[in-house]
Amino acid sequence: MDYTNILVRATNWVGDAVMSLPALRAIRERFPKARIAVLAKPAVADLYIHESFADEIILYNFQSSWAMGRELRKRQFDCAILLQNAFEAAWIAWLAKIPTRIGYKRDSRQLLLTRAVDVPKPGEIPRHERFYYLELLRRAGLIDALPASESIRMRRSGTAPVGRRVIGVSPGAAYGTAKRWLPERFAEAASALAEARGASIALFGTKSERALCEEIAQRLAGRDVINYAGETTLAQFIDLAAGCELFLTNDSGSMHIASALGVPTVAIFGATDDTTTGPTGLNARVVRQPVDCSPCLLRECPIDHRCMTRVSTERVVKEALQLLS
Repeated sequence: MDYTNILVRATNWVGDAVMSLPALRAIRERFPKARIAVLAKPAVADLYIHESFADEIILYNFQSSWAMGRELRKRQFDCAILLQNAFEAAWIAWLAKIPTRIGYKRDSRQLLLTRAVDVPKPGEIPRHERFYYLELLRRAGLIDALPASESIRMRRSGTAPVGRRVIGVSPGAAYGTAKRWLPERFAEAASALAEARGASIALFGTKSERALCEEIAQRLAGRDVINYAGETTLAQFIDLAAGCELFLTNDSGSMHIASALGVPTVAIFGATDDTTTGPTGLNARVVRQPVDCSPCLLRECPIDHRCMTRVSTERVVKEALQLLS
C-alpha cells in the first residue's frame, strides 16, 4: 500500500536516533513522493535538520499525550511508523486517529497498533542495533530485505577553520560511569595527538559533564583547548564535530554522531558491546581490552573497572595515528 502522509516517531536517545537513520532513509526510498514528518523530542530533533528524508520535524514538547494526539489529528496522517518502543508512542498515534499504526509488539501496546510486529529473537538479524529498526520495516512489508552492511551516515555541514586542526574529545557517557575511560588518560591522549598533529583540542559534553571536561582542560594546561561542555545546542555540536580532524570518545551519543559524520573516530569500549552499539564505517576504530566480565552492561562497575583501566593511553594514541594515516 502506498501512503502519502507518514508520521515517524523518533527514538528519544541520541545514540538510538543515529542508529535509526538507515531506517528513516529506507522509508523515504520506499515512499519517495510521500510527505514524511518526524515526531521527535527536542533533545534529538536537531539530528534531522540537515537530512533529506524528512519534510517536517514536529517537536514533541506538549505537556500531555492527549494534547499531542489532538495536534497530530489535525494533520490527517495516513500511516504512523513507530521507531520508539514505548507504549506512549502507540497511544499518541491512536489518539491522533492515524489509520495505519506500525510498531514492534512491545510494552503491552499491541492492541493500539494495526500492524504489531514481533520483536526479533537473538540470532535472527545482524547484531548491530541499526538492523533492529530496519527489521521493523522488513517485517511490516515496507522493504524487501535488510541491506548487506550499510554504515550509518549523517550529512555534514560543519567544516574545520582554515589552517586549523582540531582534536575533539568527548569524555562523558550518559548511561553511567562504567562506560567512561579515565579522564587523565583522555587528557594524556589528547595532548599527545595535539602535539603530533599540530592541533588544538575541543572538549564536548553536557552541562552535567562540565566539571569532568574542566578537569581534563586543567590537565591540558599549556595546550590550545576550548571546553564546550554545556555550551552548545545539539545542532552546534554536530557542526563543530564535523569540523574535527579526529574524535576521541567513549560509547556515547557523541560517538555515534562523530562516526556517522565520517569524522575519524576512536571509541573506547568496556561495559557495553561494540558489536551491537559500536560506530560504523571505515573511519571508526574501537579500542577495548577483553576481560572476563565485559561487556557487563552495568551503569556502575562493582569491582575495579578493569575493562577501562587496562586500556592504555599509548594504545589509543597509536590507534588514532594509524587511523589518520
